[in-house]
Amino acid sequence: MAQIAVNNLTFTYEGGVDAVLENVTFHIDTNWKLGLIGRNGKGKTTLLNLLMGKYEYKGSISASTRFDYFPYQITDDDLGRCACELAPVWKPGVETWQVLLQINLIGMDPECLYRPFGTLSHGERTRVMLAVLFAEEDEFLLIDEPTNHLDTRAREIVKEYLASKKGFILASHDRDLLDAVCDHVLVLNRKTIEVQAGHFSSWWENKERMDTFAKTENEKHIKEISKLKASADRSGRWAEKGENRKIGFDPVMENDRSISTRSYIGAKTKKMQARVKNFEKRVEREIEEKEGLLQDIEDPADLKLNPLQFHKDILVNARELSLCYEGAQRTLFKELSFQVRRGERVVLSGENGCGKSSVIRAVLQRASFRQPSADSPQLIVDGTLEAAPGLIISYVNQDTSFLSGSLRKYCEKQSLNASLFFAILRQLDFGREQFFKKMEDFSEGQKKKVLIAASLLTPAHLYIWDEPLNYIDVFSRIQIEKLILSYMPTMLLVEHDVRFQEKIATNIVCLQV
Repeated sequence: MAQIAVNNLTFTYEGGVDAVLENVTFHIDTNWKLGLIGRNGKGKTTLLNLLMGKYEYKGSISASTRFDYFPYQITDDDLGRCACELAPVWKPGVETWQVLLQINLIGMDPECLYRPFGTLSHGERTRVMLAVLFAEEDEFLLIDEPTNHLDTRAREIVKEYLASKKGFILASHDRDLLDAVCDHVLVLNRKTIEVQAGHFSSWWENKERMDTFAKTENEKHIKEISKLKASADRSGRWAEKGENRKIGFDPVMENDRSISTRSYIGAKTKKMQARVKNFEKRVEREIEEKEGLLQDIEDPADLKLNPLQFHKDILVNARELSLCYEGAQRTLFKELSFQVRRGERVVLSGENGCGKSSVIRAVLQRASFRQPSADSPQLIVDGTLEAAPGLIISYVNQDTSFLSGSLRKYCEKQSLNASLFFAILRQLDFGREQFFKKMEDFSEGQKKKVLIAASLLTPAHLYIWDEPLNYIDVFSRIQIEKLILSYMPTMLLVEHDVRFQEKIATNIVCLQV
């Protein structure tokens, strides 16, 4: 076991104004299974890249171990090559037998190593990369969001595999994965860095307890500050009154006073002014202490939604539904039946490639909803699929590649109120500096927040969200869960986050290939 020591690490992207990481200091052991937690844009991926030596930085990183990073970079040319050819490129010096050993442990057929990488599913690609990542020993591994775009079954396989390993940092927003895999957490708070033993839920419980204590202490500070300000104000008025009486007096109104009392009044006034200054100093100290208490509290604003009430009970009706794409050799699924009723939240579940997004596409077509991209082959629908006439839909696409240009141009194109749109983004912890960037420069999590904010701002009878939580941070996920449970909108979703499903779904429809 060795240690990795990070001291006073500071990093700012070229052309950036604010530091992504500033004076970051922590020590971790190389045999830990460490969960990396933080909001979108707090620097999780940047930190992993700094450990890999990708950027220049201020401060120091001391480690006696080698690092390797997931996911590996894939070019268009790589998609035509098989994984057994790519493995030595990703991890120089690795041997095929080492990869095959891990392929067996992660529950895959060795044949997948000899197929073109582009023919593998998202889940298969992830598992092959993880097998290569863990093929050598004596490395500390940096794993960045391994479960994005994976179905529930693939997530379970990855979870079990990582739980059997040690010596890595896992950056993830998947609460179920973090709980099952990690024995320590490294948290990028708003102002500080925190390392704590345990998994996500134990850290979250401790955080809620500490936040509650900090808020209680803050309320006490506010009351104390109010009292001190009142006392300072009262003493200040007395001091001012005394200063005004020190020179000159009205012999009729103050017949008991002589000119010799001037020095006495001056002395009392001086003491009173000293008391005022002491009060002011105490107020400043109390305010500083109060600000220190609240610097890391996550207290996101409650989001709002304006769902419309539809006059019919059934909004979507599918009966013995089958889908396939024009020119395809196989049907995605057969004889699927489900309904979306007013007030229900229906989650489509199943393996990658089983047709969940295709169901959403078919529903949108039936409702005559214009989709951002229509480059896919023609979808052939067999059976019954009905969308209620006059249905107003708000849609979140799983694809964010069409987002480009400024946020204001996006608002104009989508006919959104820019002020309200920016306000929702701020509630989703969007930094004001992001408002002036082009959307193609946003992180994937920030792009998803753009789509979610637009959907929240659109009054609708039915909210259709296709994998909305990919890349979205834990705090925003909890925020969105609370929103849905408060407003109870009618929804049709594809989402593999197990905790999210458990909390918001009223019905889960499983698709079988």
